[in-house]
Amino acid sequence: MKTWKMIFSCICLLILVSCSNTNSTTTNEINDTKKETQSDEPRIIATTLAITEIMDALNLDLVGIPTTQYTIPKRYTGVTEVGNPMSPDVEIIKSLNPTDVLSVTTLEYDLKESFQKMEISSQFLSLDSVENMLATIIELGKEYDRIEEAENLVSSIQDKLTSTKEKTKDKEAPTVLILLGVPGGSYLVATENSYVGNLVEVVGGKNAITGQKPEYISANTEYLQQTNADVILRLSHGVPNQVAEEFEKEFSENDIWKHFNAVKNERVYDLEEPIFATTANLNMNTAIDQLVSMLYE
Repeated sequence: MKTWKMIFSCICLLILVSCSNTNSTTTNEINDTKKETQSDEPRIIATTLAITEIMDALNLDLVGIPTTQYTIPKRYTGVTEVGNPMSPDVEIIKSLNPTDVLSVTTLEYDLKESFQKMEISSQFLSLDSVENMLATIIELGKEYDRIEEAENLVSSIQDKLTSTKEKTKDKEAPTVLILLGVPGGSYLVATENSYVGNLVEVVGGKNAITGQKPEYISANTEYLQQTNADVILRLSHGVPNQVAEEFEKEFSENDIWKHFNAVKNERVYDLEEPIFATTANLNMNTAIDQLVSMLYE
């Protein structure tokens, strides 16, 4: 009888140990799964070239990039393209299961609703001025644990701004008229609230159009002639080569341009993308150098 009791006790003990091991294994598997989930990197999609370049500078990976004719950082070779920045493919974006889709505030009105309908988490970054871009970089550094990279990037840009202001502080400020050309032969006038208008201010120039809240306005040539601009800057947007040709046609066929001081003095300059764009970007240092040359040399 004692022998059977001992055997029964051993069997119970083995069962308890087995159950304990099973529970331990299950708990460990759950904990491992949780750790794996918690350590997942963010799945970020950048829908503009400017944002893509900023994310590269912050040493961040992307699962989606914009479709563009310009060079994308090598880090993102082979990454899925999600379409034109102004009309990205929301179906492709949704299929990539992003945690964050990044666009710019200037496109928020056009894109926000379509993102919401597809239940896509999106952020619209403010890149409409130098100051706002620097603030945005710092915020991205905090959000994605890239504070050191963000601070170094901002510091390098601030150094450029400081040296440029020192270089131009004693020079006479030229009056600058900025035209934004779009496909179809039409153009808008960039105010001081546009990115290029802000860049002109940074290098010490005076925008010919002031006191306007919008970034871009429409204006007739008779009104623009009255600004007596010393320099005319032409930014081709959308389809740059086509717009550049349309600018040339407009200036050669419309006689009124011949009466502009900038045209008389051959101080009409074409700004090339992606160095110059409608939003701030990391080509800023090169853009500043080119503007200084156009406005003062």
